[in-house]
Amino acid sequence: MNTQTNPSTWLITGSSRGFGRALAAAALKAGDRVVATARKPEQLAELVAEYGDRVLPVALDVTDPAAAQAALAAGAERFGRIDVVVNNAGYADLSPVETTAEADFRRQFDTNFWGVYNVSKAALPLLRKQGSGLVIQFSSVGGRVGGTPGLGSYQAAKFAVDGLTRVLATETAPFGIRYLTVEPGGFATDWAVSSMGGAEIPQEYLDTVGKMSDRLRGGTTQVGDPDRAAAILVRIAHAGNVPSHLVLGAGAVQLALDYSRAQIAEAGAWQGVSSSADAGAEYPVDLPGAQR
Repeated sequence: MNTQTNPSTWLITGSSRGFGRALAAAALKAGDRVVATARKPEQLAELVAEYGDRVLPVALDVTDPAAAQAALAAGAERFGRIDVVVNNAGYADLSPVETTAEADFRRQFDTNFWGVYNVSKAALPLLRKQGSGLVIQFSSVGGRVGGTPGLGSYQAAKFAVDGLTRVLATETAPFGIRYLTVEPGGFATDWAVSSMGGAEIPQEYLDTVGKMSDRLRGGTTQVGDPDRAAAILVRIAHAGNVPSHLVLGAGAVQLALDYSRAQIAEAGAWQGVSSSADAGAEYPVDLPGAQR
């Protein structure tokens, strides 16, 4: 796609900082147009000052379905179409599942899953009518491998986003809508610093959640460059060769590969037991590693 003669229009949630801000800037630098959304659109003033009428700042709380519909409608009215929808808005509080207040667990899920649901669903009529569109869902490598102490609600939501997106991809394939789930590792954003809340960690969880808190807040996992990642995503969107999932960061790639290999090995080791559940199959069979 030639971004100078045929610019794309992006709608990006959470454009005020982090990946959202980096992606908005990268798309604009490439000559595209951006519907930049944030809870406080005044935080987008610098983008507007630099790129003028190629930026439409819109107030959006992704947990509000009507607001999601209004943001997409405003973008389509201003620019004529929406080519790329990016569900980036999200946050995490770090605390053990056992001691996390249910209301906090639900609030995180409201943004990290239901926000994605609201924006994705609101975009479908527009993209279906256009006969094209790309939806980029920001997950994390934790949304693939899971198991990070203290991030129960966040990672559960990311797994749910992946499941939802896989279904959407099959349901809407005849309409020319494509999907990319992005799975970053540690990046130099404020996600794990000023954006992350959480209650005091109980003594019983200091060896698991406490150590993870020290790692995240100490910045030892933040090796990725968000500006470079944003440029990669803009290149992919323009090229049109879109994978279903994209892991970002060398450490995240290694985690993903190790996890997939372990999954395959475990499924193979238990294949006989799994198959024995079918009517008519040999039963019982030996359990792997069981002593005779």
